[in-house]
Amino acid sequence: MCDDHPETCRYSGRGLIQLLILRTLFDKRLHGYEIMGELERMTDGRYAPEPGSIYTMLRRMEKSGLLESEWKSKKGRIDRRMYALTDSGREVLRNGLRMIRERKPVLEALLRFYDAEFKGEKEDGQD
Repeated sequence: MCDDHPETCRYSGRGLIQLLILRTLFDKRLHGYEIMGELERMTDGRYAPEPGSIYTMLRRMEKSGLLESEWKSKKGRIDRRMYALTDSGREVLRNGLRMIRERKPVLEALLRFYDAEFKGEKEDGQD
């Protein structure tokens, strides 16, 4: 699957956000602002996405076949583009989560090192 979607086979901020987007769409169709709200909720407020960046990412994911979308109209409301996971998107999510699971011991070792060496220090930009 990495050959088809290499962007999910590396750790980057965008790759992680893409996995989070795929996860939000696993159970139901959502429009962009609902996706942004879910991302903020899932990251405990640590990531508050900008609409422009999320919509760019959604279009890129749709173009690569991970998502599909359709316009939904409701009387008296603004039309909304609803996004859904494709079979390919589901496979990328599965493989990305498997990769995280495989790397979990390495991440845990790094966190133990952080706790031992840096936990009590001030973070950059914090008093």
